[in-house]
Amino acid sequence: MKSSIKWAAAALAATSVLAFTAGCTNNTSTTPGATTNGSGTITLLLSTLDNPFFVSIQQGAQAEARAEGLTLTVQNANNDATTQANQIQTAVASKTKAIIINPVDSDAAQAAIQPALAAKIPVVAVDRNITGVTVNSFIASDNVTGGKQAADALARAINSTGNILVLEGTPGASSTRDRGQGFTDEIAKYPGIKIVASQTANFDETDGLNVTTNLMQAHPDVVAIYAQNDEMALGAVAALGSKAGTSVKVIGFDGSDQGLADVKAGTIAADVAQQPVLLGKQAVVTVGQILKGQTVQETQSMPVQTITKDNVDAFIASNSSAANPSAAASS
Repeated sequence: MKSSIKWAAAALAATSVLAFTAGCTNNTSTTPGATTNGSGTITLLLSTLDNPFFVSIQQGAQAEARAEGLTLTVQNANNDATTQANQIQTAVASKTKAIIINPVDSDAAQAAIQPALAAKIPVVAVDRNITGVTVNSFIASDNVTGGKQAADALARAINSTGNILVLEGTPGASSTRDRGQGFTDEIAKYPGIKIVASQTANFDETDGLNVTTNLMQAHPDVVAIYAQNDEMALGAVAALGSKAGTSVKVIGFDGSDQGLADVKAGTIAADVAQQPVLLGKQAVVTVGQILKGQTVQETQSMPVQTITKDNVDAFIASNSSAANPSAAASS
């Protein structure tokens, strides 16, 4: 089964990444650098490592930390906002030099990050921002533009006519809001297209399958689905079966390995590709600049690209040649 193969690959990637780390626990890994005590570390707080997109962010961050001689401690919140809040408190108590955070919930992180801000610890948000808080820098794909690109790709796939579904990401995540906003604003320019249902599937493949199955039963005339990440898109493809790519077009968001494979196969019509390895790398670069007293941009947007059958081979080749796995699946 394709899903099983994909998850096995993701697990292997995560294992490979952690193989060189020291002091590992179920939720923590450390990439050794120039310093080893708590006051010399940078803390990377990830919402989850069950999603290959965030594994790729971790890979980029760890590679850059090694290159710069920095010690990076990685914490996995397992998609639990309370766990992440506790991890922030632990990082502050250990006198971490800086925090890079990918919030589980952008709203909940507002209160959770206050101890770090009070301690004047530099904070860089990656992929998702923190609601109502000014951090040193926010580094993310241009999700609003990506949402617009997804809307245009969907319109082209169905000749600008028909009923469609939207699979939303994790409630409260800034990436969910931004990808939704960009898509909704742009799809409004196509009066022949109607969103008949929009429901969260939590950026999760299994939820994507279940939600799509239920929504397709309620709306059997749907001709396209926009999924705000590749995991949900793959779940939608599984739910649709032979309809995927034929009577129902699926638009994904991430540019994951499996997402791109489905674009090649024709079951996903288009995929808005991110660069998660670059996100992780740039987060560490930015922290390094802050620690050296340099000025950094408050917002750093990484470009996204719409991938279809016409350019998928070229995209894969260009990213492979740059030694960038380009993706795994989202945020």
